[in-house]
Amino acid sequence: MSDFKGRHFGGEIVLWAVRWYCRYGVSYRDVQQMMAERGVAVDHTTIYRWVQEYAPEIEKRLRWQWRCPRSNSWRVDETYVKVGGKWAYLYRVVDKHGNTIDCYLSPTRNTAAAKRFLGKALKA
Repeated sequence: MSDFKGRHFGGEIVLWAVRWYCRYGVSYRDVQQMMAERGVAVDHTTIYRWVQEYAPEIEKRLRWQWRCPRSNSWRVDETYVKVGGKWAYLYRVVDKHGNTIDCYLSPTRNTAAAKRFLGKALKA
């Protein structure tokens, strides 16, 4: 990736630190210790700056992998569930393997909102 041009550390090291922090929910100091165990001396404030700069971009680039259908066959499922003590309508797009692709939670049964959700799912 050319996004790491001009950085003191290579892109692979930056991605390690950002991934560990975001994926495992550890502190910046814990990531600093994990990096030190692997022979990379980096300060926790540097890791903080990396997370602030690169985590949104990484999430944006990976979002299509999380939401795109794994197969050509999928369906929209509607159910009524209790969330936080209140009933709500849950619309889900589910592929043929049972993986949830996208979901929409609404306090009321709204036809227009359900159609917008379906259109959004079709575009993705």
